[in-house]
Amino acid sequence: MHLLVCGGTGCRASASDSITESLKERLQEHNLQDEVQVVMTGCFGFCEKGPIVKVLPDNTFYTEVSPEDTREIVEEHLVKGRQVDRLLYQAPEGGRVKDSKHMDFYKKQIRIALRNCGFIDPESIDEYIARDGYFALGTALNEMEPRQVIDQIKESGLRGRGGGGFPAGLKWEFASKNEADQKYVVCNADEGDPGAFMDRSILEGDPHAVLEAMAICGYATGADKGLIYIRAEYPLAIKRLKIAIEQAREYGMLGESIFDSPFNFDIQLRYGAGAFVCGEETALIHSMEGERGEPTFKPPFPAESGYLGKPTNVNNVETYANVPVIINKGADWFSQIGTEKSTGTKVFALAGKVNNVGLIEVPMGTTLREVIFEIGGGIKGGKKFKAVQTGGPSGGCLTEEHLDTPIDFDNLLAVGSMMGSGGMIVLDEDDCMVSVAKFFLEFTVEESCGKCAPCRVGNKRMYELLERITQGKAEKKDLQRLNNMCHVIADTSLCGLGQTAPSPVLSTMKNFWNEYVAHVEDQRCPAGSCKDLMRYEIIPENCVGCTACARKCPVGAITGERKQVHEIDQDKCIKCGACLEACKFDAVTIK
Repeated sequence: MHLLVCGGTGCRASASDSITESLKERLQEHNLQDEVQVVMTGCFGFCEKGPIVKVLPDNTFYTEVSPEDTREIVEEHLVKGRQVDRLLYQAPEGGRVKDSKHMDFYKKQIRIALRNCGFIDPESIDEYIARDGYFALGTALNEMEPRQVIDQIKESGLRGRGGGGFPAGLKWEFASKNEADQKYVVCNADEGDPGAFMDRSILEGDPHAVLEAMAICGYATGADKGLIYIRAEYPLAIKRLKIAIEQAREYGMLGESIFDSPFNFDIQLRYGAGAFVCGEETALIHSMEGERGEPTFKPPFPAESGYLGKPTNVNNVETYANVPVIINKGADWFSQIGTEKSTGTKVFALAGKVNNVGLIEVPMGTTLREVIFEIGGGIKGGKKFKAVQTGGPSGGCLTEEHLDTPIDFDNLLAVGSMMGSGGMIVLDEDDCMVSVAKFFLEFTVEESCGKCAPCRVGNKRMYELLERITQGKAEKKDLQRLNNMCHVIADTSLCGLGQTAPSPVLSTMKNFWNEYVAHVEDQRCPAGSCKDLMRYEIIPENCVGCTACARKCPVGAITGERKQVHEIDQDKCIKCGACLEACKFDAVTIK
């Protein structure tokens, strides 16, 4: 038997390391250490219910496990053969669900990039090999010409999963055709979108998949050196990559004469300091060269002149993770999944006001409604769905009318958003869309490299306008100024960061224009979340004069005699909400 313990960053932060050690101790107490193996895996994806422990071979799925639960798991499940019902997943419609196959969260998922996450020990090359690991590399080196490998990737329809959606096979072809004494394969692991953790989870749960794919790409393009550019903020991913690289070298999967062929290939790590702009491939390359992480005009593209001026192929982690499966199962198999122009699956980090927060992988063409209300389990607290932000700071906010939009590169662009790298943040009725746009723009302003004026200056001015709007200090003409600035910045910025920075503003202005107008003309936030526009007031008919609110107010803004209706001095009120929390009679309201 095996006990699989989620070892992703989220579950590790919730004591999965302690759970692993505790399980081993309990097994020793019952002399089961030789009968049952405890395995720390990568992310299971169901982050909302972590830490997770999965029992094999019966596939029992325990959720929200704590170190204190390990004794009961061992004594009841392993010794007595009885499941611990209280740790099984509680379905919303009632009843406990024994295994993941019957959970709504997993039913519509097809795992290709995440195929090994949650199944194998990411620090064991033997377990990766046992799941067809490095078989694709052997096939490519022994049975295929470089041109055939590129044709397979092209025929599969695989598009880059980093946000741009450029056909991966075409990019490989460009790099292969440029002759040079040295070529490079680069993996972009500089994942910087707020709320995004797709690439990190793949590297933490299945690092060998990326190494194998990079070697295949090296063979196809004529490169013998690989570089993984990863942000230093991912210590667990870095640790597991280092272990995987050493194991691959020891097994002859990296190094010289791989699979007794003339092909040589090795991989090194390069660390980033967490700059969002370095997700753009030319900025990434400059950072790896020790230069300032700033983008440059294209052409020349990296496939022609990249790292150290040599032909370089750059793909992100998720794109590479699909490659071994395409070689093993064929381009036709992969292209049957998804839509005609967006084949395969896409990994999303589903976050925000949704019941089932987590990491999901669904076929292209799955609708937003399916993702949010079936896989995601609907909106937290029974609140009303308001919007979903796809594509991170570069994407847009989509409304209820867009819920039946099939998710793929082209459909999301058509409705004013984008796929991006895979961040998906769900918003409910309590979210102010002007504040949401301001949040993403604040991030973009902070992350701008400052090289071009439209991005450096324009986004700052745009942020200041949004700040005035949320403070109730803007005028009607400021809305037209804001719209004009969005289009100028999008048209004149140097790289994708600046060009797409206005997207959250444009999409919220289009879909939630009434909220912008309310902030400006009525000086009111319809969602009640903009602090400067809030008014805490007392409802006279509900107030019993208990003085609880006055006693809690830190600035003495509430006055009134005992058993008399109280009043709030708006000039003194700092809008801290202490009165709302103190009142037991629903006499305090926000307007």
